[in-house]
Amino acid sequence: MQTSIHTMSVKEEIIVNVAKEFVWYAWTIPERVSEWFAPEAVIEAKEGGAYELYFIPGNKSGMNTKACKILNLTPGEELQFTWKGPDQFNDIMNADDQLTTVRVNFESLSEDSTNVTVHHTGFGKDEKWQEALEWHLRAWTGVLSSLKSALEKGEGNLCCQP
Repeated sequence: MQTSIHTMSVKEEIIVNVAKEFVWYAWTIPERVSEWFAPEAVIEAKEGGAYELYFIPGNKSGMNTKACKILNLTPGEELQFTWKGPDQFNDIMNADDQLTTVRVNFESLSEDSTNVTVHHTGFGKDEKWQEALEWHLRAWTGVLSSLKSALEKGEGNLCCQP
Protein backbone atom coordinates (compact mmCIF):
# COMPACT_ATOMS: atom_id res chain seq x y z
CA MET A 1 0.00 0.00 0.00
CA GLN A 2 1.26 3.43 -0.88
CA THR A 3 0.30 6.44 1.24
CA SER A 4 0.95 10.11 0.70
CA ILE A 5 -0.32 13.44 1.92
CA HIS A 6 -0.39 16.07 -0.79
CA THR A 7 -1.15 19.71 -0.12
CA MET A 8 -4.20 19.24 2.09
CA SER A 9 -5.34 16.04 0.38
CA VAL A 10 -4.96 12.31 0.98
CA LYS A 11 -3.86 9.84 -1.66
CA GLU A 12 -3.90 6.09 -0.97
CA GLU A 13 -3.17 3.23 -3.34
CA ILE A 14 -3.48 -0.52 -3.01
CA ILE A 15 -3.23 -3.49 -5.33
CA VAL A 16 -6.14 -5.90 -5.08
CA ASN A 17 -5.60 -9.32 -6.63
CA VAL A 18 -8.95 -9.64 -8.39
CA ALA A 19 -10.27 -8.54 -11.78
CA LYS A 20 -11.05 -4.83 -12.15
CA GLU A 21 -14.77 -5.41 -12.78
CA PHE A 22 -15.16 -7.00 -9.33
CA VAL A 23 -13.33 -4.14 -7.64
CA TRP A 24 -15.61 -1.71 -9.51
CA TYR A 25 -18.71 -3.58 -8.32
CA ALA A 26 -17.36 -3.48 -4.75
CA TRP A 27 -17.55 0.34 -4.89
CA THR A 28 -20.80 0.75 -6.86
CA ILE A 29 -23.23 -1.98 -5.75
CA PRO A 30 -24.71 -1.25 -2.28
CA GLU A 31 -24.74 -4.91 -1.18
CA ARG A 32 -21.04 -5.18 -2.04
CA VAL A 33 -20.12 -1.89 -0.33
CA SER A 34 -21.78 -3.10 2.88
CA GLU A 35 -19.42 -6.11 2.95
CA TRP A 36 -16.26 -4.04 3.43
CA PHE A 37 -16.92 -0.30 3.92
CA ALA A 38 -20.14 0.65 5.75
CA PRO A 39 -22.89 -1.68 6.96
CA GLU A 40 -25.60 0.30 5.16
CA ALA A 41 -25.20 1.94 1.75
CA VAL A 42 -27.47 3.82 -0.64
CA ILE A 43 -25.74 4.06 -4.00
CA GLU A 44 -27.26 5.09 -7.32
CA ALA A 45 -24.48 4.31 -9.79
CA LYS A 46 -24.96 7.31 -12.08
CA GLU A 47 -23.77 10.91 -12.16
CA GLY A 48 -25.88 12.88 -9.71
CA GLY A 49 -26.92 9.67 -7.93
CA ALA A 50 -26.62 9.10 -4.19
CA TYR A 51 -23.39 7.90 -2.58
CA GLU A 52 -24.54 7.53 0.99
CA LEU A 53 -22.82 5.38 3.59
CA TYR A 54 -24.30 4.80 7.04
CA PHE A 55 -21.65 3.67 9.50
CA ILE A 56 -24.25 3.00 12.22
CA PRO A 57 -27.13 1.07 10.61
CA GLY A 58 -30.42 2.93 10.85
CA ASN A 59 -28.81 6.15 12.13
CA LYS A 60 -29.64 8.84 9.57
CA SER A 61 -28.50 11.77 11.74
CA GLY A 62 -24.87 10.93 12.52
CA MET A 63 -21.79 9.09 11.24
CA ASN A 64 -22.92 9.01 7.63
CA THR A 65 -22.49 10.57 4.20
CA LYS A 66 -26.19 11.33 3.78
CA ALA A 67 -26.93 13.58 0.75
CA CYS A 68 -23.51 12.95 -0.81
CA LYS A 69 -23.64 12.53 -4.58
CA ILE A 70 -21.70 10.93 -7.40
CA LEU A 71 -19.97 13.69 -9.36
CA ASN A 72 -18.38 11.55 -12.05
CA LEU A 73 -18.79 7.93 -13.00
CA THR A 74 -16.76 6.35 -15.79
CA PRO A 75 -17.62 2.63 -15.52
CA GLY A 76 -14.65 0.52 -14.54
CA GLU A 77 -12.30 3.53 -14.55
CA GLU A 78 -13.28 6.31 -12.15
CA LEU A 79 -15.79 7.06 -9.43
CA GLN A 80 -15.93 10.52 -7.86
CA PHE A 81 -18.29 11.55 -5.06
CA THR A 82 -18.79 14.19 -2.39
CA TRP A 83 -17.88 13.26 1.17
CA LYS A 84 -18.74 14.08 4.77
CA GLY A 85 -16.34 13.37 7.62
CA PRO A 86 -17.19 11.81 10.96
CA ASP A 87 -19.32 13.72 13.47
CA GLN A 88 -16.35 15.29 15.29
CA PHE A 89 -15.66 17.33 12.11
CA ASN A 90 -19.29 18.48 11.57
CA ASP A 91 -18.36 22.13 12.06
CA ILE A 92 -15.80 22.22 9.24
CA MET A 93 -16.63 19.64 6.58
CA ASN A 94 -20.20 18.40 6.68
CA ALA A 95 -22.32 21.38 5.61
CA ASP A 96 -23.46 21.31 1.97
CA ASP A 97 -21.02 24.07 1.01
CA GLN A 98 -18.04 22.43 2.81
CA LEU A 99 -18.06 18.92 1.37
CA THR A 100 -14.80 17.35 0.32
CA THR A 101 -14.39 15.16 -2.77
CA VAL A 102 -13.23 11.57 -3.13
CA ARG A 103 -11.99 10.25 -6.46
CA VAL A 104 -11.37 6.52 -6.87
CA ASN A 105 -9.46 5.27 -9.91
CA PHE A 106 -9.25 1.66 -11.06
CA GLU A 107 -6.33 0.42 -13.17
CA SER A 108 -6.12 -3.13 -14.42
CA LEU A 109 -2.59 -4.46 -13.91
CA SER A 110 -3.44 -7.92 -15.23
CA GLU A 111 -6.47 -10.17 -15.67
CA ASP A 112 -6.70 -10.65 -11.92
CA SER A 113 -4.93 -7.65 -10.40
CA THR A 114 -6.20 -4.08 -9.98
CA ASN A 115 -4.55 -0.94 -8.67
CA VAL A 116 -7.04 1.18 -6.70
CA THR A 117 -6.20 4.82 -5.98
CA VAL A 118 -8.24 6.99 -3.61
CA HIS A 119 -7.57 10.73 -3.82
CA HIS A 120 -9.49 12.76 -1.21
CA THR A 121 -9.35 16.53 -1.77
CA GLY A 122 -10.93 19.74 -0.50
CA PHE A 123 -9.45 19.97 2.99
CA GLY A 124 -8.90 23.42 4.50
CA LYS A 125 -5.63 24.59 5.95
CA ASP A 126 -6.12 25.30 9.67
CA GLU A 127 -5.42 23.08 12.68
CA LYS A 128 -8.89 21.51 12.81
CA TRP A 129 -8.61 20.61 9.11
CA GLN A 130 -5.18 19.09 9.76
CA GLU A 131 -6.81 16.86 12.37
CA ALA A 132 -9.50 15.86 9.84
CA LEU A 133 -6.84 15.17 7.21
CA GLU A 134 -4.89 12.92 9.56
CA TRP A 135 -8.08 11.11 10.61
CA HIS A 136 -8.96 10.45 6.96
CA LEU A 137 -5.45 9.27 6.16
CA ARG A 138 -5.82 6.56 8.81
CA ALA A 139 -9.41 5.80 7.74
CA TRP A 140 -8.62 5.40 4.02
CA THR A 141 -5.71 3.10 4.87
CA GLY A 142 -8.14 0.90 6.82
CA VAL A 143 -10.85 1.12 4.16
CA LEU A 144 -8.53 -0.05 1.39
CA SER A 145 -7.14 -2.86 3.56
CA SER A 146 -10.72 -3.97 4.20
CA LEU A 147 -11.50 -3.83 0.45
CA LYS A 148 -8.48 -6.00 -0.31
CA SER A 149 -9.31 -8.49 2.44
CA ALA A 150 -12.99 -8.67 1.46
CA LEU A 151 -12.25 -9.28 -2.23
CA GLU A 152 -9.30 -11.62 -1.80
CA LYS A 153 -10.36 -13.56 1.31
CA GLY A 154 -14.06 -12.76 1.84
CA GLU A 155 -13.25 -11.02 5.14
CA GLY A 156 -14.10 -7.33 5.11
CA ASN A 157 -13.60 -5.14 8.18
CA LEU A 158 -16.20 -2.37 8.22
CA CYS A 159 -14.90 1.13 8.68
CA CYS A 160 -15.50 3.75 11.28
CA GLN A 161 -17.51 1.81 13.83
CA PRO A 162 -18.19 3.78 17.01
